[in-house]
Amino acid sequence: MRAPDELLALVEDALAEVAFSPVLAGLTEAMGYAVTGGGKRIRPVVCLATAEAAGGRAEDALPAAVALELVHTFSLVHDDLPSMDDDDERRGRPSVHVAHGEGVALLAGDALLVEGMRFGLSYDRPEPARELFEATLGMIGGQFLDVTGADVSLADLHRLKTGRLFAAAVGLGLWTADVPAVEQAPWRAFGEELGVLFQAIDDVIDGDGYAAELGEDGAREVAAAAAHRAHERLDAIAADTSVLGALVDGLAVRTA
Repeated sequence: MRAPDELLALVEDALAEVAFSPVLAGLTEAMGYAVTGGGKRIRPVVCLATAEAAGGRAEDALPAAVALELVHTFSLVHDDLPSMDDDDERRGRPSVHVAHGEGVALLAGDALLVEGMRFGLSYDRPEPARELFEATLGMIGGQFLDVTGADVSLADLHRLKTGRLFAAAVGLGLWTADVPAVEQAPWRAFGEELGVLFQAIDDVIDGDGYAAELGEDGAREVAAAAAHRAHERLDAIAADTSVLGALVDGLAVRTA
């Protein structure tokens, strides 16, 4: 079992070697700018850690991990657009639409989404692609609820907007490790808690969402409860899930 930093190195190396479709021509500069702008790569690392914990190889899960990160990056590029969150900065530098223009950023996000799907389709079985497609649709549906101010609970909103890609990180790891569907339930129960944990801490850092609704202490209680449930789910799995446990602990105490 490799430690999270070793899995992160695998992800970074794979992303650095991604060759975007040549038909995209000059658009690849903006795409590369978005992908190489830093980030914690939590979703792809969870994917690789799940694959290894389930008895598979992280290398076999790398295309799925890259697909996840490209789809996540697409969502960030579009989230930052003036018509959405209108953020001029991402990860300490200008957002893609500031650096390359709004139209290019829109197209770069579209292209990252499709490239992510291409990686998801690189397996000789349909389940990884289906997992990625359904999670992406859920994420987009959650974003729609957010931008339209729909009357839904924060839990329901974040279960889609944030939780679906985290759940897919676990699901993709399972499929690439050839875990049969009938044996996946305990793992997926764990995956459902990751999005709650990540979002609650994110809201504490940003001062919105759960922190705005429940106060900082209330948001931290949501995060602590999700972390506790995540560990309980891992304890129910007959496998070495220590790396996944370490990732849970890291998410629970992150400050950025």
